[in-house]
Amino acid sequence: AINIFFADIIKEQNRELRGTQRAISRDRAALEKQEKQLELEIKKMAKTGNKEACKVLAKQLVQLRKQKNRTYAVSSKVTSMSTQTKVMNSQMKMAGAMSATAKTMQAVNKKMDPQKTLQTMQNFQKENMKMEMTEEMINDTLDDIFDASDEEEESQDIVNQVLDEIGIEISGKMAKAPSAARGLPSASASTAATISDEEIERQLKALGVD
Repeated sequence: AINIFFADIIKEQNRELRGTQRAISRDRAALEKQEKQLELEIKKMAKTGNKEACKVLAKQLVQLRKQKNRTYAVSSKVTSMSTQTKVMNSQMKMAGAMSATAKTMQAVNKKMDPQKTLQTMQNFQKENMKMEMTEEMINDTLDDIFDASDEEEESQDIVNQVLDEIGIEISGKMAKAPSAARGLPSASASTAATISDEEIERQLKALGVD
């Protein structure tokens, strides 16, 4: 409200200064017109030899020129005052801007309490660490589940491979047996079965499987 009041005063002063400047310019124009008329009168009096009239007119001309010079000085002063009011107006606007900015910063500072802000940041960091730990635990659990499944599948694959290798060896051994023995369920078959068990144990030992 105060800034608005001063702004109105400055505007009014500027209007008055502009009016004064125009009035001075009109007065100067009138003085210049009178100056030319006096110069003509002095020339006429000089031609007729009227020295006394020339002296009187000359004194008037001197006073008139002094007054004209004063109008220039006053006009310069008015211009200076007008400039000063513009500067003051600009300074008042900047002061108003700084005042508004200060109020804004005060409002922000009230909302952004340092202690509350620090507490918020600490809480965020704390909860973030909890979340990361939880995520890591879940990932570890999932890894254990799937890794165990993979190990079980891998172990089964090794057993199957070993059995396949043994089976091939057994098939090879049994392929060497007499056809009669293969065809009839006799004592030879039980002997072959016994040999097969021994072959299985030998193959397991060879593979390092107890």
